[in-house]
Amino acid sequence: MMFLSTVTTAQVGVLDFKKKKILVVYGGWEGHKPEKFAKKIAVWLQEHNAAVTESTTTAIYEDGKALKKYDLIIQHVTMDKLSGAASKGLLEAVKSGTGIAGIHGGLGDSFRNNTDYQYMVGGQFVSHPGGSILHQIRIIDKKDPITMGIANFELKTEQYYMHVDPNIKVLATTPFSGQHDSWIQNAVIPVVWKKYFGEGRVFYTSIGHSADLYEIDSVWKIITRGVYWAAQRKTAPKEAWLQPVYPLD
Repeated sequence: MMFLSTVTTAQVGVLDFKKKKILVVYGGWEGHKPEKFAKKIAVWLQEHNAAVTESTTTAIYEDGKALKKYDLIIQHVTMDKLSGAASKGLLEAVKSGTGIAGIHGGLGDSFRNNTDYQYMVGGQFVSHPGGSILHQIRIIDKKDPITMGIANFELKTEQYYMHVDPNIKVLATTPFSGQHDSWIQNAVIPVVWKKYFGEGRVFYTSIGHSADLYEIDSVWKIITRGVYWAAQRKTAPKEAWLQPVYPLD
């Protein structure tokens, strides 16, 4: 299947948001230092010509009409709860074309009791066997602009075991050794993916437990390129895919 590229080779590394409106929402469990990520990504976005609004509460999602005016929502909220009105406003905004992006538990472990939200994200954290361990990140899509030019690398941090949507476009994976939970030996779990929810673009990477990881060039490139991709719905053609893990026949 052919996928349309929304960032050319020449554009990778030179990302101009051209005054796109971006909402950065952060909070929840303090163990993931949500403010540190929010402030770092907000500064980076402003340096790349984005118009940034910050919020420390998901109550901002309750105004679905206002939310649809944003090109992108970046969320870093771990283990919190979402009101019914906020859930409805967020999901409807993304369905209509507002992108959403995030990292680690800030998007992949935000609202454990909200399956509609998890349906949008494309995955949910369930475990990190062994805690902070050395593990490999394998780039499996070397042509996608988000991962183009990035080689496989290793990290010592939490290795997220995720339950995932079989129709996400997987860009990078991680293999589990079985050292800590023997029954998952050789399991391969997505680490970076993108997908659509309605017209909205969704980008996620499970990397990002601690702020030191943002200083790693490969990690920061994946995060920022993914954020850029998720913000482009209004200015780039829709990529044509479902990329099912399982055969269609």
